[in-house]
Order: sequence, then structure tokens, then C-alpha cells
Amino acid sequence: MKLLSFEWQGRRTWGSFDGEKILDLGAALPAISSLRDLFEQDALGQVEIAARTAPERLLASVSLLPVIPDPRKIVCCGLNYDEHRVESHNPVLGHPTLFVRWPDTQVAHGADIAHPPETAMLDYEAELAVVIGRGGRHIAVADAMAHVAGFACYNDISARDWQKHSSQMTPGKNFPGTGPFGPWLVTPDEVGELAPLRIQGRLNGEIVQDAKLGDMIFDVPALIAYISTFTELSAGDVILTGTPGGVGFRRQPQLFLKAGDLVEVEIERVGLLTNRIV
Repeated sequence: MKLLSFEWQGRRTWGSFDGEKILDLGAALPAISSLRDLFEQDALGQVEIAARTAPERLLASVSLLPVIPDPRKIVCCGLNYDEHRVESHNPVLGHPTLFVRWPDTQVAHGADIAHPPETAMLDYEAELAVVIGRGGRHIAVADAMAHVAGFACYNDISARDWQKHSSQMTPGKNFPGTGPFGPWLVTPDEVGELAPLRIQGRLNGEIVQDAKLGDMIFDVPALIAYISTFTELSAGDVILTGTPGGVGFRRQPQLFLKAGDLVEVEIERVGLLTNRIV
């Protein structure tokens, strides 16, 4: 199942997408206001029944929103592909490298990204986003996938000069409108095994990042287990799992985003996320 958040005639809602049309499940289930609310109420089982009466919307008639517009937490993992760790000249670590992104930095699939005037080093990062469906603390690795609502594409666009001001990455990861997230969430039953799936980042049609999800140093269950040890994960929270090698900052010559550029993230069986820099 593909689930997405969108606005239709000025009303924020959510629904499912079958490749042709959107079912406005928010209209059919008015007590559930958003995808986060759906997961918090553990109401995914109501979707199939609601779909029988949900009004149809054409994709062209809606304005997409970030998959989860209002997560309580976005926890990001850096240096989680060995190729990227090596190109970044970082040592092997025994634990994930984590930072946070604010929810209000997110934008939808298809939305323009305004190049922040404060940075001269805007960079792309193709990533798999994990959306938590059932929260908890001290989640065991063996139980972690049962807490996943689904997966989506994310572009963790980074202002590298601000990221490198100090040892803390947060400033470079939180400029407004630099977190494309979408176009939809795909439930685990449709995605299947993650390891063999291909993730690509493309710039103006050229492949700049190319890896398999199985190349992660810390896989999805390991990240969920580690993060849930020091903070409680809530339904609707988002975990970004890191980017493969090939980022612009580490290329020779360096390759940074500029107005007019088209950036894409494509993950096999998950989707294609496209945004333009303006």
C-alpha cells in the first residue's frame, strides 16, 4: 500500500495511491486527521474498509505534502555507508553517528527548494526514510521491523559550509525547505527485503550516487534498537538511514547545487522523489 499526505481544496488530508488515483481516506475517516494520527491510533486496519467509500482525487488536482508533515522526531544517521565514510575520511565507529532535523524543514515531492543565500555549498544526500508505526523504548533488534509503518525517499540536503562550522552537524542540516520527503510511504509488505534494493541519487539526470540498501553499516533494525534505547520512539517518527558515497562535497572537483538543478532520489520498490533548486 502507498500512503501519502496532501492538500485538496485548502484542506489537509491523507490517503492511498494506486498508481492512477488517490483515495481521500481522511474524508472517509474524519476522526483520523493525518498519517501520524493513523499510526498513533493503530488504525491501519480501518483503511481497507474506508477505501470502499473514500472519494477519489486525481493526482494532478492535489498538492502533495511531506509524507509525515509533523513528525515529533526526525533522527538522522550519518556516515552509514562505508563508501561515504571512507570518502569523508572518518574512522570506523562502533555506534551510529546521529543528528536531528527539524520537521519544519521538510518539503514535498515536486516542491521547489529555495537555495539559501547563506550557503555556497548546498549538497544532495539520497536516503531511505523509515517511518515508525508503533512506538516504544528498548526495542530489540529482532522486534524492530514490527515497529515500522513503511519506507519513503528522502533527500537530506545539506549546507556543507554550515555543517563544517564545528563538530556539530545540526546547522547545516536545518535550513528551511531543505528536507524533501516523498512522494509517499510504501508499507513493508510491498517493499519486501531491503538489502537487495538499489538507491540512487541523480543530478540533472546524471547518476551521482548508486548503492544497495544492504550496504548500510547499521541496518534498519540496528538503528531502531539503538535510537529507542536513549529516547522513546513515537508513531510517526522518522529515521533517516544515511547516504551512499558520491556526495558533491567529496568529489574532485566539488559539485554543489545551484538554481535550475533537478535533484532526484530513487529507491527500488519505494519510489522516485524529484525537486528543483530555485
